[in-house]
Amino acid sequence: MQKITYNDSFLKYYIDQTTLKLVIDEICFDNFDELKHLIDRLIVLNYLRLEDILRIEYYGDKDLSIYHFTKEDYFYYLIPYKSKIRRFVSIGNGQIGRLNNICDVAGVTVGHYTCDQDDYHTGITVIKPHPGNIFKEKVVASNFSFNGFGKSTGLVQVEELGTIETNITFTSTMNVGKIMDGVVEEALANNQEIGVSTGTVNPLVMECNDGSLNKSRDRVLNKDDYYKALNDLKEDFKQGDVGAGRGMICHGFKGGIGSSSRLIEYNGKIYTIGIIVNSNFGSGNGKDLIFKGRYLGDKIKAYNDATEDKGSIVACFATDLPLNERQIKRILKRVEIGIGRTGSYAGNGSGDVFVGFTTANKVKHFVDAPIDTIERLSDDYINTIFKRTVEMTEEAVLNSLLFSHSLKGFQKNVKALYEFNQLFADLFDEVVDYEL
Repeated sequence: MQKITYNDSFLKYYIDQTTLKLVIDEICFDNFDELKHLIDRLIVLNYLRLEDILRIEYYGDKDLSIYHFTKEDYFYYLIPYKSKIRRFVSIGNGQIGRLNNICDVAGVTVGHYTCDQDDYHTGITVIKPHPGNIFKEKVVASNFSFNGFGKSTGLVQVEELGTIETNITFTSTMNVGKIMDGVVEEALANNQEIGVSTGTVNPLVMECNDGSLNKSRDRVLNKDDYYKALNDLKEDFKQGDVGAGRGMICHGFKGGIGSSSRLIEYNGKIYTIGIIVNSNFGSGNGKDLIFKGRYLGDKIKAYNDATEDKGSIVACFATDLPLNERQIKRILKRVEIGIGRTGSYAGNGSGDVFVGFTTANKVKHFVDAPIDTIERLSDDYINTIFKRTVEMTEEAVLNSLLFSHSLKGFQKNVKALYEFNQLFADLFDEVVDYEL
């Protein structure tokens, strides 16, 4: 066996050329920040050294299972397909989750249906909060409208009762009613009591206008397409110009679906927050675009049409932290700060509408006791969540641009931001091939 030892501050490791494994010789760390850096480093090594045939093994006595390692007998390892993280750009210094998307919150899944034909570029994106019956086990939730130029359905009841009882669905403005029919039909099929022995159901459908790239007056989507998105539910979902993001334009470039996540530690336990956005805002020539703190507008505005900001952005926040609806609303208010850090000023015609939920505190539809007791985080510890929410929202918006492709649409053509990456390529992190 050929053994070559490598040193990386507190990490010593070698590559076993016989078994094609990377073996950890020694790990020395004294605090959580060092451990977070270690996990980042191992993930990079896992992908770069020997690609899919590599396993990272650690024979120490530290419990690494909470950091997405798997324990087998006496060692921990990262399976490559579980540890690949596609990350174009890192915002802030927070630790991202395994997939760096909203599905890092355990139980959350996302599915798309994309319509891409002739003049029709539209779609549906579904966020399922947990794998059970959401009507019977509602999630504690809230919503916030920073600028209410929007046509979403279901937000009034979310505001009043503080719960979500269906999947959260993103789609195009003109198709809200048709997709809402699918959401209601699914709830009726799974809950025979609705409208008979109990009340009705509150379908939550959110929208952005894709009329520039999609022939929206024809309203080509229907409830069957909603079921197609349901059949696509998964953790590792595509981002960019897919699903509801197909017809979106952001800062004059092709926008759409973007997501990101962060891990947060309280009392030695790791919690997850995640966000998914559908970006459709910003001036047509990109003159306001900020990319990781760099103003790009002056360099790119000559390439695109000088139309005013009249788009929208919708977002869904998720976490497994025990929060109440008041705290979730406070977090949602910080989503707009992350959007603003990409150059948005929430123009008059921009519908900036957000929902959020926690999987920690479920509310049963049928109860047998008059008093509920739930856990909640102390407000004295919420600042970390505020900060990480701003950072991951900014990253999610940038991801929506970076994962998208140029498109010849119904009324106009739109370029992908990567066509101008010579202006900001030095701000990229390691780019891993994005193929799902």
